[in-house]
Parts: sequence; structure tokens; C-alpha cells
Amino acid sequence: MYAKRNIERINNSSRYNVDNIQELVQLPLIKDTAPNEQAALVIEKIVQCQHVFDFYDPVAQLKCKEIKRAALNEFIDHITSTKDAIVETIYPTVIKMVGKNIFRVLPPSENFEFDPEEGEPMLEVSWPHLQLVYELFLCFLESPDFQASIGKKYIDQRFVLKLLDLFDSEDPRERDFLKTVLHRIYGKFLGLRAFIRKHINNMFLRFVYEADSFNGVGVLLEILGSIINGFALPLKQEHKVFLVKVLLPLHKPKCLSLYHAQCNQK
Repeated sequence: MYAKRNIERINNSSRYNVDNIQELVQLPLIKDTAPNEQAALVIEKIVQCQHVFDFYDPVAQLKCKEIKRAALNEFIDHITSTKDAIVETIYPTVIKMVGKNIFRVLPPSENFEFDPEEGEPMLEVSWPHLQLVYELFLCFLESPDFQASIGKKYIDQRFVLKLLDLFDSEDPRERDFLKTVLHRIYGKFLGLRAFIRKHINNMFLRFVYEADSFNGVGVLLEILGSIINGFALPLKQEHKVFLVKVLLPLHKPKCLSLYHAQCNQK
């Protein structure tokens, strides 16, 4: 019975729109290209990385998967080792590629009666590519060349909403990356801060009063803990409302033990 349920859980990992593309063209290395041609080549490689492949079949599209893996690693190296690697023309392509790879339908864990304290989490089968996309996105956001004034055109409220939905992922590796990504976005985009706080509050309220489960409570509490530590005194009314209307009710759910430490962090 357990084995059968485990198979069902594996087969019900994230829902992607998998591409049926048969072949990706092997492009030249960025470092072997003239500096004035590198931006165009980077865009071409990032467009290739927008394709999502089937990881349920370990032998499907192996050449395409390897070309994408190599391109992601190459771009990470490029933006971490090359001055002025992030130019304005690549912003929309990079953000679109990130969205194509990470935004997807997560399976409802309650269908499988998953107990985080006893069972094994459902790990994302596409992690070999997904991890690299998260690493690339973080390198992009953390680069000295990154300009929030340009990035805000593409990293907007809609993008943040989709990002926050991913915190329900059962895969703890993904939630850890999401925590760092959200920290970086919160720090760089001042215009999104109030929106992020408000939506996290709404997610907590939905968890307490409507939803049966939510995998990201502990991680989001860690993020809010860092945010609250940065609040100036005296506290604003918004912060007092959060304490009474959101933080205290989080002590009600039966699964409190899963995030009790974060709920009481100082």
C-alpha cells in the first residue's frame, strides 16, 4: 500500500507544459565570441533555456537537456565573472525564461495524506534544470550590474504572486531557494515591499481559516521575521494588526509544531 501511494506521489509531481522540440542547436561559447556579439548570443542561449523537457522519462531528449544544462551553467559563469554582462536588452528574456521554468501547477499534497513529520517530501523530478534556473536567477539579482529600475518592468506584482504560490512546494530544496529569491526581491524593489507583506499575510489567513495545509508557512515566517527586525520603532499600525490578526491565529492549526520555532523567533 505504501509503495503504491509512493508511486502515485512521484507520478503526480509538478505539471509542466513540456516541449516536444526534437533538437536544440549547439551554439558557440560566450567566451569565444567577440564582446560586441556576446549580448545577442546570450539572448539566443537564454531563449533556448525557455524550453522545458520531460524528466519523467530519463532517456527522453537527452541531447536537448544537456545543451540546456550547459547553457545555464555558462550564463551563471558569465554574469559572475564578466563586468557589464547584464545589459538592458537581456532583462525581458531572462525573466521570461525564469518564469517558463519555475512557474507551474503544484500537485495538492493533501490528496496523498502527506505528513511532513512522518513521510518523505515529494522531490521535484525536474530539479537538475530547476536548480540551475534558481541559481542563475539569484546570480542575476545579486550582480552589481543588475539595475532594479530596469528589472521592475518585468519583476512586478504578477510575477511576485506566482513566486509566492511556489512556497507550497513539498520540495524543501525549492523552498530554500525561494526564500533567498524573495529576500533579494524585497530588498531591491522598494515598490513591492508593502505588496509582498500584504500577500504573505493573506496567505497565512487563508491557511488558518480555509486551507488544510500549506508547506511554506515556516519559510515565510522566517522571511517575515527578518522583515520585522528591520522595522523602525515605534511600530506602525500595519505591524500591530499583523501581530493580532495574523501571527497569533497561526498558533491555532494542529500542525503548529511544524513551524512553532519560526512563529516564536525574536
